Amino acid sequence: MRRFFIAPSDVSDGAVTVRGRDAAHMRTLRMKRGDMFAACDGAETDYICRLTELERDAARAEIALVRACEGEPPVACEVYAAFSKGDRLETVVQKSVELGAVSVVLFESRRCVARPDARALERRLERLSAVAEEAAKQSGRGRVPGVTSARSFEEAVERAAMAALPLFFYEEERARGLREALSGGGTGGSVSVVTGPEGGFEPEEADFAIGRGCVSVSLGPRILRCDTAPVAALACVMMSRGGMETPRNRADRNDLQAD
Repeated sequence: MRRFFIAPSDVSDGAVTVRGRDAAHMRTLRMKRGDMFAACDGAETDYICRLTELERDAARAEIALVRACEGEPPVACEVYAAFSKGDRLETVVQKSVELGAVSVVLFESRRCVARPDARALERRLERLSAVAEEAAKQSGRGRVPGVTSARSFEEAVERAAMAALPLFFYEEERARGLREALSGGGTGGSVSVVTGPEGGFEPEEADFAIGRGCVSVSLGPRILRCDTAPVAALACVMMSRGGMETPRNRADRNDLQAD
């Protein structure tokens, strides 16, 4: 079923209005009166709708069913990724949204090859935000995760350190693996994932992150690309915190914990 995001204010009197680019997309898809689609208000509520009218800049539909979105994971995980060259950041954003990240924060570190200026960064964030929205539609998310940038490596680390479990992935870490870092955490909670650029982090950067409360973690003996590492780490976080379970299994687990 096609999926579109709407503003909460676009829901009124048993109907929804789809505006702008999404309405244009409906025309491109040759949708017609009576076609069913899902509209999400960006606050984890889905409206199953029947199209009644499609105009040039807006579409209107009657609501057939209202239900809670099941696409949001029980763990709030933020991804902090260093700037990288080419289209690698698009991959990071797309896959992070599909896997359930609540946001993606970009930052510059010492070994970054890509260092966008203010104008280039504005354009890139606009493009990456569009990638996040499309990924949220495709994967059935109940929210569109934000894509932003930190002003510095230090700011990114300090923001990441506010999570209940801030994970700093450092290729020189030899003592602690990801399984150990995630063990005993149960479901839910907040986690941050911080990964570096091509070439990894400088030792001084790792020292700074550890000093701010981040947990230095290894992703194993293989060196992963800068667009692979955050996705692999996020998938592991979701697996360990219940983000890969079906809604029914998640509810059953919560019932058992309540008992």
